[in-house]
Amino acid sequence: MKVSYWASLLVSLAASVAALPKTDTVSYDEYKVLRINTYGRPSTVKEKIANISYEQWNHDVYKHIDILISPDQVSAFEALKLEYQVMHENLGNSIIAESSSRSVWKRQAQDLSWYDSYHDYEDHIQYFEDLQHSFPNNSELISSGTSYQGRNLYGLHLWGASGPDKPAVLYHGNVHAREWITSPVVEYITLQLITGYTNGDNLTRSFLDKYDFYIVPIVNPDGFVYSQTTDRLWRKNRQPPPSSGNQSCIGRDINRNWEFAWDANPLGASTNPCSQSYKGEEPSDAPENQGLDKLVRQLRDGTGIKLYIDWHSYGQYILSPFGYKETLYAPELGKWTKAAGIVSETIRDSSDARTTFTFGPSGATLYPTTGAAPDHVYSIGRAEFSYTIELRDTGKFGFVLPPEQIRPAAEEQWEGQKVLLSLLDEEFFDGKGPA
Repeated sequence: MKVSYWASLLVSLAASVAALPKTDTVSYDEYKVLRINTYGRPSTVKEKIANISYEQWNHDVYKHIDILISPDQVSAFEALKLEYQVMHENLGNSIIAESSSRSVWKRQAQDLSWYDSYHDYEDHIQYFEDLQHSFPNNSELISSGTSYQGRNLYGLHLWGASGPDKPAVLYHGNVHAREWITSPVVEYITLQLITGYTNGDNLTRSFLDKYDFYIVPIVNPDGFVYSQTTDRLWRKNRQPPPSSGNQSCIGRDINRNWEFAWDANPLGASTNPCSQSYKGEEPSDAPENQGLDKLVRQLRDGTGIKLYIDWHSYGQYILSPFGYKETLYAPELGKWTKAAGIVSETIRDSSDARTTFTFGPSGATLYPTTGAAPDHVYSIGRAEFSYTIELRDTGKFGFVLPPEQIRPAAEEQWEGQKVLLSLLDEEFFDGKGPA
């Protein structure tokens, strides 16, 4: 979609979205986020906490379970005498602190103060427009469809000196609304691609001369806006539930709604519309998925997809297919794992933080997921490399990552991407080269 049409569409969509009814803000004042040590026996811990109300934040429960509890559940939890650490003593205060640090952004694409704080949805749109304007001859604004509430799934298409129509690298951010760190990380990578190419950096120029980049930083705009205005911990889109169900249970999990393996494993998603991982009534019945899948198939049928990354938080993982079955391994798993290992080492060695990423096939490494994007984009989109990357951290802050960690998280991912993009055409396991 070209710039002029995209801009006019954005104006009309913004007007319709502005007319949507407002709701009261969800308060997390005095709510606590706790990490319970499981020592390899998560089922035992889950039995003990079964009689209290909580929301589980993580799924890699072999070592620990991270839970959110309301103030009225604290006494009952403490009576269980479990071993735990406090992640957020008062989640409400953490959310206030997260949003109170607003940098003075000069509305210039090269101004790195953008990465010192989180931003409103409209500012993200403006930022990507500014990036496109800074690279006018080698980019275009694109749309990957519209959300349930009519917001544009905007993005950028970048290419190098020989023009567009080369194998595609596809990035998706903010699939889950509350994972705010994902969109600035994707934006920072976009900025580095543009800046490096413009400044004549040979490595960056080689990436854009070899591949076309399709970058959609917020694929769940309705949920993202809702997480900013109403409920900081909102995850799904804002689509109504089935007409026969509880009408208060809003939303589908966009990353459980892809067509491939949508119903392959009952452990991979939920059929309950009230669940955070509700998969929908049928495959790809979320409008966001329909638009995203259309682009995937267009790229597949055109120049092909070299690399796909679905950016999430938290946990620090680099995950490849398959997610829907823990014992199923793709033929490409060897090269995916080797590449992920090199990326993990690069990120770890890139700063004094020594950020470490665990890597492996998604289902076996983390937990089963059905209807998930990396499985679909590999199996249906025929991507040569397909990953989920779960960003910082490993649980000290979880979804509510302080703004001072935005830039370090983005910088280390750019270091990882430089290595990964250099490996995409590597002949793996030939006895030569770094892979």
